[in-house]
Amino acid sequence: MQLAVFVSGGGSNLQAIIDAASSGKLDLDIALVLSNNANAYGLERARNSGIPTAVVNSKDFDSREEFIRAFLGTLEAHDVDFIALAGYLRKIPPELIQRFDGRIVNIHPGALPEFGGKGMFGIHVHEAVIESGRDNTAVTVHFVTEEYDEGAVIAVREVPVLPDDTPETLQARVLEVEHALYPEVLQSLAEKLRSQ
Repeated sequence: MQLAVFVSGGGSNLQAIIDAASSGKLDLDIALVLSNNANAYGLERARNSGIPTAVVNSKDFDSREEFIRAFLGTLEAHDVDFIALAGYLRKIPPELIQRFDGRIVNIHPGALPEFGGKGMFGIHVHEAVIESGRDNTAVTVHFVTEEYDEGAVIAVREVPVLPDDTPETLQARVLEVEHALYPEVLQSLAEKLRSQ
């Protein structure tokens, strides 16, 4: 199974995936790490592990058609079977969703649909959770559709909100859960895809 991981920033979930693959807990090959941001630290993490990288940003193309062609061509050149979004902050083009139907997943640092949608990423999710007064939050892995955070949920793991939590302390605990859950879910999905 050939996995592509899409990142826009630091790539801590990418590192968890790399570590799980290196230790044998995740039985797949990371064929490519792709970003819309040439300065994403996630690309450096990939290069440090010998994983091919690519930057595909719509702003670098004269037309949407050229962008889509480059996006799909990059994935096909690396024989990608499925895609994991790991802090990728761009909407996935419909053409990509159609080509990889049921084979694109995302990890979200909150309960869905309550704390999802456009603009709900990173620290913004944790600020909203604390502001809501809830005593728990969740890490959610879901399939990707054309709308932000609306795909079918694959896995949910709850995380308590402590009385003295700040958005930053909550984010740190949620990230620990993300780093454990995402490789588990990817392994399960890889096994299902192999059996199809």
